[in-house]
Amino acid sequence: MNLLASEWIKARSIRATWIVAVSAVVVTVTVSLLGVSGLMPDWQTSLPVDFDPTGISFKGILVGQILLATLGSQTITNEYATGQIVTSLSITPRRTTLLASKLAITLLIATVTAVIAVACSFIATQAALGAAGLPQATLADPETVRAIACAVAYLVLTAVLGLGFGIITRSSSGTLAIIVTVALLFPALAPGLPGPLGHLAGTYWPTTAGQSSYAVVAASPFPPLFGLAIMAVFTLWTTLAARLVLKTRDA
Repeated sequence: MNLLASEWIKARSIRATWIVAVSAVVVTVTVSLLGVSGLMPDWQTSLPVDFDPTGISFKGILVGQILLATLGSQTITNEYATGQIVTSLSITPRRTTLLASKLAITLLIATVTAVIAVACSFIATQAALGAAGLPQATLADPETVRAIACAVAYLVLTAVLGLGFGIITRSSSGTLAIIVTVALLFPALAPGLPGPLGHLAGTYWPTTAGQSSYAVVAASPFPPLFGLAIMAVFTLWTTLAARLVLKTRDA
């Protein structure tokens, strides 16, 4: 408990933690609204067959995930930058215990941030759809509730990825570069790969599969929770790799 309290004090005392958290909420909501408003004139003329009033509420997650990953990475990279990691490792020689405490704090902050971001995005975009006379999602639909929960879980997983990559790279900028590549660059290029390789990469890539979990209208060949499970397994592997690096390189 003392270690958790210490990690919480570290996280909350850094101004950047709250700046990034608030920015993640604002950016996620803003991009979601911009994505809806940009296509609204076309929808008012003719709704696409795959129109998904729930899924479109979370377009901002494509950008918000980068900030959530940054939020996770700062839990450890700030200590590498200031040299405080030496003190942390001296006080807590058991690397797994240190990682677990940082993971717990990351989960706490990321979950609160993700819940607020997803809730605000959903409320704002549904209000915009309603004002335009377009179909809205309803919380009475279990699939809508499932999509909201998956959107929150996806963002939390990206924060944990940020923590893992932060340990591996010991750098916020290094983590940012990896996350942008993993979450944005590769998914954009994967479909262009030749033959079945392009299909597999474009469908089963962890972030792509994870993003399909918060759609109501089927966007992938597998169930939504399976897509989130792919993202969760990838996050677990990254965390285990970070644990190995922390125990060996930073011994």
